[in-house]
Amino acid sequence: GAMSVDSITDLSDNASELLEALQLSHPHELHPRRSRGKKKALSLNPISWQVPRIVDRCCTHLETHGLQTVGIFRVGSSKKRVQQLREEFDQGLDVFLDEHQSVHDVAALLKEFLRDMPDSLIPRELYGAFLSTATLEGPAQLDTLQLLLFLLPPCHSDTLLRLLRFLAEVARHAESSWDAQGREIPGNKMTVSNLATVFGPNILQKEKPGEKDAGALNFEDSAAIILVLQRLIEHHHSLFMVSPEMQCDVLRRLFQTDPDVIEYLLRRK
Repeated sequence: GAMSVDSITDLSDNASELLEALQLSHPHELHPRRSRGKKKALSLNPISWQVPRIVDRCCTHLETHGLQTVGIFRVGSSKKRVQQLREEFDQGLDVFLDEHQSVHDVAALLKEFLRDMPDSLIPRELYGAFLSTATLEGPAQLDTLQLLLFLLPPCHSDTLLRLLRFLAEVARHAESSWDAQGREIPGNKMTVSNLATVFGPNILQKEKPGEKDAGALNFEDSAAIILVLQRLIEHHHSLFMVSPEMQCDVLRRLFQTDPDVIEYLLRRK
């Protein structure tokens, strides 16, 4: 569903393949009022924002239809319908997720995708480093988390940010509220802690799913995973924000070592 910028060099020299890799999303996908009908295969994701289509559409659907659903991510789903949606996304079809889809099916699909990624959203080689931040406190913890996030491949970083934004929005609707007429709007009961408990093991994985001892985490690791994901959800705005000073420093260094990269970035901007 997404490819790393680096992997473009692994494509053949066929010009059409390179153009497909560099083009923006399929024009049909950009139209604000897409009509239902025959499912079409879509192009690769845009290089400038590398979020798998399945993740973005699941999050968007749940933001639209599921924020007031009590126990979202904890209520059972239809395995048959989830499998059907999964197969359609795997085939590269233009899958519509609208009010006709069950919120619980889409929530299960999102969890399954994150769980079954060949490499987890936070790469396994960084598992220990991320968990070690649980022993830090205050600014030191957040500074370390930010530096670790800078190490993520572009597609992992973009996808994690999209997911964290979504989870923060879900948590914002955890408690009940009241509208202007005094009617109660039920909360979904999914606090930041609850969401971190559900999603933590899918995002931070020590072993691949199915491998020996993949699901056997000790209590310390489980607690650390939940704490780390809580911090990522709570502070995602600042953690993914690169300071102007750091940007200028990087640009100065690139100007000395790789001026062609500066030209490419300015063209893309």
